[in-house]
Amino acid sequence: MFQSIGITSSALTAGRLRMDVISSNMANVDTTRGKLVDGVWQPYTRKMVVMQPKESSFSAVLNNAMHSDVKNNLNGVKVTKIVEDDSPYRLVYDPEHPDASGDGYVQMPNVDPLKEMVDLMSATRSYEANVTVFNASKSMYMKALELGK
Repeated sequence: MFQSIGITSSALTAGRLRMDVISSNMANVDTTRGKLVDGVWQPYTRKMVVMQPKESSFSAVLNNAMHSDVKNNLNGVKVTKIVEDDSPYRLVYDPEHPDASGDGYVQMPNVDPLKEMVDLMSATRSYEANVTVFNASKSMYMKALELGK
């Protein structure tokens, strides 16, 4: 009975983590000292969330639904890892910057604010859709309880 709420809550949790990672990327768009590697500062590297279904295939979901207890049949989405983007860093000419190389270029993070805003809008829309599903499920359960009176 509560399977839809379980699925929706897993999507809400994953969506919130996705929005947190995007916020971290936006906050570090100009961070030239993200991590220390072999005594040399590297710029912040853009991070991305990798999600996948809790069940690996449709047949696994179908078999699980047909042969198991409903309590253990909570599917949904899970975050498998947070990966770093391997795109190259931006080079900006600024010879006065403390992290500038000998030729005056500074390595800046590989974060594109426009791409991050599009990802954030997508994550927000997904989150809002899942909240709508959650509220609809809650409303249906409340109506079912009213019928039982």
